[in-house]
Amino acid sequence: IRFNVFQLNQTYTGDDPRLNIGPKGFTGEKYGGSTYWDTEAYCLPFYLSTADKSIARQLLMYRYKHLEKAKENARKLGLKGALYPMVTMNGEECHNEWEITFEEIHRNAAIAYAIFNYVRYTGDEEYIPKYGLEVVVETCRFWASRVNYNPYKDKYMILGVTGPNEYENNVNNNWYTNTMASWNIQYAIDCIELVKNRYTDDYERLKKKLNLNDKEIEKWKDIVNKMYKPYIKEFDVFGQQDGYMDKEQLMAHDLPKEERPINQHWSWDRILRSCFIKQADVLQGIYFFDDKFDMETKKRNFDFYEPRTVHESSLSPCIHCILAAEIGYKDKAYEMYLRTARLDLNNYNNDTCDGLHITSMAGTWMSMVYGFGGMRVNNGMLSFKPFIPEKWKGYSFRLQFRDHHIKVEVNCDRIEITEISGEDFTIMLRDKKYPLGMDKPIYIKY
Repeated sequence: IRFNVFQLNQTYTGDDPRLNIGPKGFTGEKYGGSTYWDTEAYCLPFYLSTADKSIARQLLMYRYKHLEKAKENARKLGLKGALYPMVTMNGEECHNEWEITFEEIHRNAAIAYAIFNYVRYTGDEEYIPKYGLEVVVETCRFWASRVNYNPYKDKYMILGVTGPNEYENNVNNNWYTNTMASWNIQYAIDCIELVKNRYTDDYERLKKKLNLNDKEIEKWKDIVNKMYKPYIKEFDVFGQQDGYMDKEQLMAHDLPKEERPINQHWSWDRILRSCFIKQADVLQGIYFFDDKFDMETKKRNFDFYEPRTVHESSLSPCIHCILAAEIGYKDKAYEMYLRTARLDLNNYNNDTCDGLHITSMAGTWMSMVYGFGGMRVNNGMLSFKPFIPEKWKGYSFRLQFRDHHIKVEVNCDRIEITEISGEDFTIMLRDKKYPLGMDKPIYIKY
């Protein structure tokens, strides 16, 4: 964990909003130092919790400064709004594979989600009228022009996409993509209302700049209400995409060891026809919108999709670790933690020679804090549900939350949370509220 944290601090300092985080940092030449959606989905949480909010804000400003290029990218596809690139240096799309460049469009919503995540965590609501609303509205407009309406089902659909699972291309109605798109649109509507009600002067300026009108917003609401999301009735789980159950349903543990990883032993034709999942897809959406699903829904979907997942993306184990920890699968959570924490040290994917997996290292930190620590932010309140892996005696971590610097220590006897600096405030610990201050530490029995 310290090795991983060291690499993250070596990679990004937030000094310059023109710079971002390459998947290999400065440790290898693969990916050419370009920026991916990995930054918003995996790296931002680390910098939110371990540095001043200005550092994370620079990552948002990087995307804001590329907004005009993103609008240009959308126009090149004959679409409206802004499409942020899958791979970029200066805001232009730098990827050359059609199934990624034109189809892995879910990355657009990750940009909006990063703004939501930043505001939720820091409380810096003023970022929305200053910069955020423009990005959120233009990404929303992209989705509104990318969907198509099916009158026979009275549903909006998104066809011809690649979800986070890059072992399937050109699929229709990827659940994660459709879910993120409808959320992005609703978030734009919510942000417009926020600015209209609380930042009147900014609203008038932005209404004119963005040419906002009621007719367009009503269309957005219709898309949100009628977005199609696949569902597998037989298993009572979300369908990864239309036709997923047409594939032969094999489990990852059935694969011969000598054929792993399959991306180094199978043809792409064989991979694309298989049911195997490279990384969290449906589960990525459940992780992002943790508070929208009950525990049984999380368990059913985890039990269905994890056994079909080969974890051949460095971004996969951390999400599975966090969800496994939440639903009480402690052994699986620890297995996934070791896989992300030691990915490069053990060269699990046989590719460390290309450079370290920086964004997976951010996922290692997430596994510790969100997974074992059970940290969440709900309705502006910091919350924890810690557990200790069976092979450990304890652990501790520090984090920043708004104007508070706190330390969490967990051992086999008790959970201790102390405030190192900041005013008194209230946190949730195992679903119970506790006051916390510099002279008010929290001690409860483990």
